Amino acid sequence: MPDVATAAEREAVEPADTAPADRRRTRRRLGPGRPLRYGWALGPGLLLAIWSIGSATGLVDPRNLSEPWTVVTTASDLVADGRLQSHLWASTERALLGLLFGTVAGLALALVSGLSRLGEGVIDGPVQIKRAIPSLALLPLLVLWLGIDESMKITTIALGVFVPVYVHTHNGLRGIDSRYVELAETVRLGRPRFLRDVVLPGALPGFLLGMRFAVTSAWLSLVVVEQVNATSGIGYMMELARTYGQTDVIIVGLVVYGLLGLLSDGLVRWVQRRTLTWRRTLAD
Repeated sequence: MPDVATAAEREAVEPADTAPADRRRTRRRLGPGRPLRYGWALGPGLLLAIWSIGSATGLVDPRNLSEPWTVVTTASDLVADGRLQSHLWASTERALLGLLFGTVAGLALALVSGLSRLGEGVIDGPVQIKRAIPSLALLPLLVLWLGIDESMKITTIALGVFVPVYVHTHNGLRGIDSRYVELAETVRLGRPRFLRDVVLPGALPGFLLGMRFAVTSAWLSLVVVEQVNATSGIGYMMELARTYGQTDVIIVGLVVYGLLGLLSDGLVRWVQRRTLTWRRTLAD
């Protein structure tokens, strides 16, 4: 009898002990799991492989799309004579300035609109109108107002940046749990501490998501403005190559734009992982 009782007790205990492990295994099966170490390179690597195979087998006409090895040689030549670095620096400077001004404007407007009903009534409507109008559609008007110099280019980039920053930050502010606000009022938090301890942590996920869209918008706007009477930049280099039918140089410019977008998005995602460690997601 003792042996039977011991076996029964053991059977009753074992499922309870293994249940948490089973739940963990089930959760990992249902979710996507942890990100691959070099997962970001899978998609671009596959595109490169398809491009290389198509060029090597003759399926891709080199007059329409240069071979990858030709593009690499052209990029090496551009680096050797210093042209690529010069144009890259000019493009990066424009993009960073536009990103800075657009982010500051979007963040400031989102804070005013998100923390004040009056501010929302005044600001949100015009921003939504601007959201429905592509920044590039304003380009002719900006040329008339600001001319064709650097101020027009940076303003166009900033207009493309501030809308996603505003929208996602504002959404993050409006999504803060009202219980935290009530708790802050109960303990009589001052305005500065309320902003630091409640508002900023609550708005941070939305702001960082908006930054992912913002950096992409910055590079998209840059592509266009650098082809409007520019004398430097990757877009200018591509436009000049189009005039002379240099497909390989155009592809080099596209690859540079793509790498810049990929790296900047990866940087924002890295900041997200570092600053939002308190959130658990399917990838955790």
